[in-house]
Amino acid sequence: MKENKEKRELLKWMIKRILLLIPVVCILFWIFGRCQTSGIKDQTKIGVTYMTMNNEFYKSIHSEISRISDERGALVCVRDPELDEERQSQQIDDFCAQKVDVIVINPVKGDSQSILTALEKARKQGIKIIAVDTQLKNFKPDASIVSDNYQAGVMIAKELMKRSSSARVLLLEHKGTVSADTRIQGFKDTIEGHSSYQIVSELETKGQTEIAMPAVQNFLQSGIEIDTLVALNDRSAIGALAAIKEQGNSQSIAIYGIDGSPDMKSLLHSTDDVVGTVAQSPLKMGDRVMEVIQDISEGKSYTKEVIIPVEMMTKENIDQFDVNGWQ
Repeated sequence: MKENKEKRELLKWMIKRILLLIPVVCILFWIFGRCQTSGIKDQTKIGVTYMTMNNEFYKSIHSEISRISDERGALVCVRDPELDEERQSQQIDDFCAQKVDVIVINPVKGDSQSILTALEKARKQGIKIIAVDTQLKNFKPDASIVSDNYQAGVMIAKELMKRSSSARVLLLEHKGTVSADTRIQGFKDTIEGHSSYQIVSELETKGQTEIAMPAVQNFLQSGIEIDTLVALNDRSAIGALAAIKEQGNSQSIAIYGIDGSPDMKSLLHSTDDVVGTVAQSPLKMGDRVMEVIQDISEGKSYTKEVIIPVEMMTKENIDQFDVNGWQ
């Protein structure tokens, strides 16, 4: 009898202790839940849209943005408009609906009204806008991170003038893209006033190998003679090289590109097919994008216009660079 009474007393004691612990446990769960919710709420959300992901340059920029975002616990959403300005404007609208904190944009077309309208809507919503690799026309982003594109064009012109006393030049372009237009303008301004350097023709390639190759093939079939080809980027330069090789041209054509891509560096290192490329650094570009985003998220002042220096790569100095990856 006494034993049963002791058991009942012990059970009552345990129930009281459990009842006392329940509020404590509930409070702990509430605190934990608040911490988790706060972490999600404070997580920086970044929407990224490049003109195309069919380009290793943009993939390299994004790999750096993605790597640093993972380290910092930021959330990144990337979209590929595939060179379609209407699709890119829709992607910006989607980012607005997702309530991102920052939009990183490499615009399909710098003066596209649909893209600019979508960005204005994002700005009114309080979203910060960062332009990467190329700028926008008639719209000032919160920050822009670009290569020294004008100097890239100047460097190619100076290299050409150093190597040759005259040239008949074919230009490969991507009109409407500020970075490409600026590179070509740098080239044109540098050879201006030197009558022995003539621009024979200009072809639209959108910076794509698969567009440059047939465009250059058609041009070569026209019979117009050139001895120099200057491309807005390495992808179009490589497309032009493929066209020249397929055509079996007996006359040598000096090819210049811009990017410093692994493929172009490999050609410089192991062949005589190309003369030079001006190297950009997508890794530095991605890193600087994330520096700006970090400063914005912490309410610090930040550099609103970042211009990353470029370098001339030729067969003579290619051994100074890593040919296996991006710089």
